[in-house]
Amino acid sequence: MKNLLLAISSGLLLAIGWPTYGFPLLLFIGFVPLLVLEYNIRDHKYHKSQVFGFAFLALFIWNIIPTWWIYNSTPFGMWFAEIVNTLLMALLFLIYHIIARNVSFTISTIFLAAIWMSFEYLHLQWQFSWPWLNLGNGFANYTSWIQWYEYTGTFGGSLWIWIVNIGVFKSVLLYIKHKDISILYRSAIRNGLIILIPIIISISILKTYKETGQAIEVLILQPNIDPYTEKYNTTDDRVSKLLTTLIEPEISTETRFIIAPETVFADNNRLHRFPSSIAKKTAQEVIRQYPNANFLSGISLLDVFNDPLKAREQTNLHKNGLYYDDYNSAFLVRPDGSHELYHKSKLVVGVENFPYQSIFKPILGDAMIDLGGTVAKKTTQPDREVFSSNDGIGAAPIICYESVYGEFVTGYIRNKANFLTIITNDAWWGNTQGHKQHLAYAKLRAIETRRSIARSANTGISAIINQTGTVVSRLDYKKQGVLKGNLKTNDAITFYVRAGDYIARVAIFLMVFIFLFSVTRRRVKIS
Repeated sequence: MKNLLLAISSGLLLAIGWPTYGFPLLLFIGFVPLLVLEYNIRDHKYHKSQVFGFAFLALFIWNIIPTWWIYNSTPFGMWFAEIVNTLLMALLFLIYHIIARNVSFTISTIFLAAIWMSFEYLHLQWQFSWPWLNLGNGFANYTSWIQWYEYTGTFGGSLWIWIVNIGVFKSVLLYIKHKDISILYRSAIRNGLIILIPIIISISILKTYKETGQAIEVLILQPNIDPYTEKYNTTDDRVSKLLTTLIEPEISTETRFIIAPETVFADNNRLHRFPSSIAKKTAQEVIRQYPNANFLSGISLLDVFNDPLKAREQTNLHKNGLYYDDYNSAFLVRPDGSHELYHKSKLVVGVENFPYQSIFKPILGDAMIDLGGTVAKKTTQPDREVFSSNDGIGAAPIICYESVYGEFVTGYIRNKANFLTIITNDAWWGNTQGHKQHLAYAKLRAIETRRSIARSANTGISAIINQTGTVVSRLDYKKQGVLKGNLKTNDAITFYVRAGDYIARVAIFLMVFIFLFSVTRRRVKIS
């Protein structure tokens, strides 16, 4: 019963510490009950399956409470995501348990932090990518605490959480052993300083930071088209009229960018016909009398062909020997009529890609995670495209899920993006924590890159976010309208943009080194 309560306690502490409703201070002690539980099992030499079972319970509670909203899109997808992610997390604790029996307390806890951050890094790279619960995201609504993310990225937050959890865990074990209350007092002071000092540094950065760059006026559109009942049954002509109606009362000679959401034009547009599409014609008509304005929007594009030699891994096979590449794209139209295209590169598992299809398709068929839309493979491009206005302002066309990936977004900055746009459609999950968390994570990208963000959501929360991650203005869920405001461009390069997820790479090295050390040491003992 004691271990059961400890497992439940860890799960609840982590869950209610998570944005957007939670208080992240709880994340600093969230793993402590689970660590004490694992130590009890190790100390009493119980079977290691108990570690896995209790860890699964704790981590499943954490997974399910902040991200249950996936269910609104697909029940299968929610259960698949929650169970698989929990299994992987529980496996980490099992590996830690095995290693901890062969090395010292210090080495084993370093290994735990390192393997966890290695796992978080894996979630940013592999095809089953689901970095939503990476620990550093937990401070997304408390940006005054983490202004130093411009140096560390979110892995700085993950490391911070683990340092405190391990420090508290060590103090709890010492207290249990010696029954000396002064141990807890000293621990509270020491770990309190570890929490407080980075916050003080962050507040100091925030107070002294001055936004730099040219101020530009943007119009952010939120058409509020229901993706379940309207979006894919609405012609581009009707979308064009709606967007034009929203834009005309607000556009001015000062407007530099008009930004519309992800796949707002979704009417079977062919890639090679884009120059004559309703989407481009709409953009040209809207900005025709405004020589400073640029139109940036999302669009669905198809490239249909019958030559099998053109087929790629991401190509879909249609009936009658036809193939097609399916793109979730962004486009920019300039005042002179020229345009650029970018194809989304970080894909939602299942709905936009089929992870490791050669392995899983014979087993699962098309029954993969569906976070909204229809299951189909999207075709990507390898580089981060930056749209440039006639006067050289670089806009990063980040599409939906891509905004969750810190190091990925730095690629836009290295390609000369002066501000970030995020175009998205967050209505798949209803009025839940889903769209609120997605907005919160965007604030992390502003801090890491020191770039202002113009966020256009079809339905969700459209917003202007400044370079410190502060939401300057917003248009809330289910509100149709235009968000008009100013943001500042920037061409400075932060340390994080230069170095990327270096903390994670160090963690991977430590994880591998300690693992090999443990295995070698065990073999020596046996021999």
